[in-house]
Amino acid sequence: MSLPRLGFIGIGLMGKPMTLRLLAAGYKVSVWNRSKEKLAPVTVKGAVAKDSPAEVARFADIVMMCVTDQASVKEVLFGAGGVAEGATEGKIVIDFSSIAPAAARDYAARLWEKGIGYIDAPVSGGTVGAEQGTLAIMAGGRSEDIEFVRPLVAELASRFTRMGGSGTGQVTKLANQVIVASLLPVIAEALRLAEAAGVDASRLPEALRGGFADSKPLQVFGPRMASRAYEPALGTVNVMLKDLLNAVAVAEESGVPLPMARAAVERFRLLVAEGKGETEPSAFIDLLAGGR
Repeated sequence: MSLPRLGFIGIGLMGKPMTLRLLAAGYKVSVWNRSKEKLAPVTVKGAVAKDSPAEVARFADIVMMCVTDQASVKEVLFGAGGVAEGATEGKIVIDFSSIAPAAARDYAARLWEKGIGYIDAPVSGGTVGAEQGTLAIMAGGRSEDIEFVRPLVAELASRFTRMGGSGTGQVTKLANQVIVASLLPVIAEALRLAEAAGVDASRLPEALRGGFADSKPLQVFGPRMASRAYEPALGTVNVMLKDLLNAVAVAEESGVPLPMARAAVERFRLLVAEGKGETEPSAFIDLLAGGR
């Protein structure tokens, strides 16, 4: 049985390693990115650059995308030269972007009108997970579409869970982000406390490994905070803040207060105000060094 032809739109922090894994697994992949210079690392490995998302959709049986925000998803799908223009009945779109659940439901309905499947499949695990194929992917959409793409997604993720109908993948990602975004400022506080009290903060993640305070964010971001090494960035403050604000919006619709997430929003806004929106959230420790 031949492998399906793939498309990948958005060759950024996550899209690049995901595309490279698919190429290494033997898939034929066409790609598009708004900034064409970002295509070089994947085209040199065999990906074929296309001139528009519509051209990607004409080539591919399954179109994957991972772009920055909701506006970008809408433009890629339904704008001039978008996926909906090139895709035909029976094709499937897997959207790894993090967007509002209501938008995911709307986009799914619009694509289904053309006979095109849509899976909202936001990811967790960062660039390290994308490189190693160990992402956790939470999916919303029709069960038959999700089962069809499961062998493909296995190249990218160690966990691929259908949470329900359209939009439920995005709700699950927002729950994930509430946990992670609230935890990162706390990790920064713990490391800064250790520093101020004369403890080598770089040893804290190892000392706490396996205990109740341990977590993947502590192990990944803790050493970066302790060493003030934020490059190459493992995500950005702006993207995390966007997800947090989506979570707050859903909470308001559902009557859930989210006090911890709202406190995290204010911490993220402080970093943005300092011009660190494109920095990774490890920069929280810099705020604490200034007493804030």
